Amino acid sequence: MGAWASRGRAARVPAPEPESEPEEALDLSQLPPELLLVVLSHVPPRTLLGRCRQVCRGWRALVDGQALWLLILARDHSATGRALLHLARSCQSPARNARPCPLGRFCARRPIGRNLIRNPCGQGLRKWMVQHGGDGWVVEENRTTVPGAPSQTCFVTSFSWCRKKQVLDLEEEGLWPELLDSGRIEICVSDWWGARHDSGCMYRLLVQLLDANQTVLDKFSAVPDPIPQWNNNACLHVTHVFSNIKMGIRFVSFEHWGQDTQFWAGHYGARVTNSSVIVRVHLS
Repeated sequence: MGAWASRGRAARVPAPEPESEPEEALDLSQLPPELLLVVLSHVPPRTLLGRCRQVCRGWRALVDGQALWLLILARDHSATGRALLHLARSCQSPARNARPCPLGRFCARRPIGRNLIRNPCGQGLRKWMVQHGGDGWVVEENRTTVPGAPSQTCFVTSFSWCRKKQVLDLEEEGLWPELLDSGRIEICVSDWWGARHDSGCMYRLLVQLLDANQTVLDKFSAVPDPIPQWNNNACLHVTHVFSNIKMGIRFVSFEHWGQDTQFWAGHYGARVTNSSVIVRVHLS
């Protein structure tokens, strides 16, 4: 028998489309400096400092200069943003062309309005210098909700004074000397402390503003009355604002203590959490 013959039409193979020429990558280094500055101003500050600065000498010069960072700051049209831009322009280093410009770290670290205390609520004891009294510090869940806290946990003390401390380097946080000495900033400190219902407790707070040599320029201390036993899990808030800050401030020391009043073994002492040190700008 003969082979079956196909009566269908032969399939048409589409002709290949002509290959398009690859698009040439845009060489940003060919842009005029003023246009390149605008493009770079849309790049995240940490990327500018960590990667873009290493591309070439021209890019490094732009990242190390003031114009790029002033352009970034100018995009914030809020009252605080406008105040920051004014301060950045008026509180410049005596060497106006200093390299790298301190505004880079300022924009990357964003120190204004954020809590500079590390680990304020008890993710272990990291970032704190601690002195253990009695059975030492531990971390527990809050017995009373603390509003605005990033975590509902707290540091708990024992039957002898427990102490912990952080010293904040304001320049390392992104604040440069001329801004710190401008008289246009304030430092707001806050701490929450409380007790468990079945045990009274005692608490102390000491915050010091220090110069470059760790000399005390100003301080705030709080030694409130002890919370008595059977207190319905009392939780109290301590706040203070340093407003007339002396020239030379470079560090903030934040230190607090706690213990119980029953002298029971274990962890029945003061419970501290949501500690904060926040730098703000005077808007007036």
